[in-house]
Amino acid sequence: MLLQVPGFVAGSASAGLKKGGNKDLGMIFSEVPACAAGVFTTNQVQAAPVLLDKKRIKSGRCQAIVANSGNANACTGKQGIEDAKAVARAAAAALKIPEEMVLVGSTGVIGQRLNISAIEAAVPKLADQLSPSGLYDVAQAIMTTDSFPKTASRQGSVGDKTFTVAAVAKGAGMIRPDLATMLCFICTDIGARPDLLGQALKDAVAGSFNTITVDGDTSTNDTVLLLANGLSGLNLQDAACATAFQEVLNDVLFTLALQIVRDGEGATKLVTIEVRGASSKADATRVAYAVANSLLVKTALFGEDANWGRIMAAVGRSGVPINLDRIDIYFDDVRVVKHGLGCGKEAEAAATKVLKADHFSMVVDLKLGSKSAMVHTCDLSTDYVRINADYRS
Repeated sequence: MLLQVPGFVAGSASAGLKKGGNKDLGMIFSEVPACAAGVFTTNQVQAAPVLLDKKRIKSGRCQAIVANSGNANACTGKQGIEDAKAVARAAAAALKIPEEMVLVGSTGVIGQRLNISAIEAAVPKLADQLSPSGLYDVAQAIMTTDSFPKTASRQGSVGDKTFTVAAVAKGAGMIRPDLATMLCFICTDIGARPDLLGQALKDAVAGSFNTITVDGDTSTNDTVLLLANGLSGLNLQDAACATAFQEVLNDVLFTLALQIVRDGEGATKLVTIEVRGASSKADATRVAYAVANSLLVKTALFGEDANWGRIMAAVGRSGVPINLDRIDIYFDDVRVVKHGLGCGKEAEAAATKVLKADHFSMVVDLKLGSKSAMVHTCDLSTDYVRINADYRS
């Protein structure tokens, strides 16, 4: 997979924000001004970089992104905003572009100020070493509890012209829509108006990052940024181009979303939960998340225990009207519940074999309508507790 887009360069550096001297500062630069769109956390507690980016993204223009790990710059008051601006200012000076053309991102511990002097010292050298193949380095630099860098790249074509979408992301814990503890930066050489790019991004996020959950928590720093520099010669104002781009963007973001769930803190299993037969899409989604976020369900998945009673209990407390006598539950194609009653020991034994895989599905059929929803989650292991018990130490 070639993780580069014409007209974009990127790279990473260590500014000393994380222990051990690991890379903790990433930069992405479009060699020409780009159209920009963003989607951000819905948490009412929002970090300084989120607040700054939400203002700047209104212009629909951007040329650089600077992101750090090791410190969230959240709950840091007015000084946090000034620190976020200082990071953008340092990048703008090094890249010789207007400060307003720089967006920022942060992830890490909440409630501590950024070490601005360290970042300002690292930025000029970082700007000098940006390269077309540097996106993978950015993916490494923004990792926190992630166990691997998250990247995806696809190409599309319209007529005799091709376009590329490449993206990097981070996220492993505190994952729950709307958005999650995640950063995602997407580069493309498509041309676009801000409104068209923004709608394409919202649609792609709805089918990807907003269909996942690791632990039911929504972060203060969630940021998804999309830059489009137009160098492909294709433009979203063309209907065929818009259709092709949406398909590729959807695929890239869905790939990253599944990587985030697969890398859930301490996770050993990727589980797709599908709710069928609901009266409405909203009902189906509500039931799916009730099951996906149930600690009892998630621990049973870790223990490879086909405990369908926990699933049924989660469905019942979802708040969605149900008819118990109609509900069927499956693990892959093994039915363990029919018309609200267990199918017996033989079915549970077959389901237990399904649960030993590292990726499988759970289906809840309500038989009340024609609507459905799908959510992707993971199990909850003892390692999740260990990772989060001493995250700051």
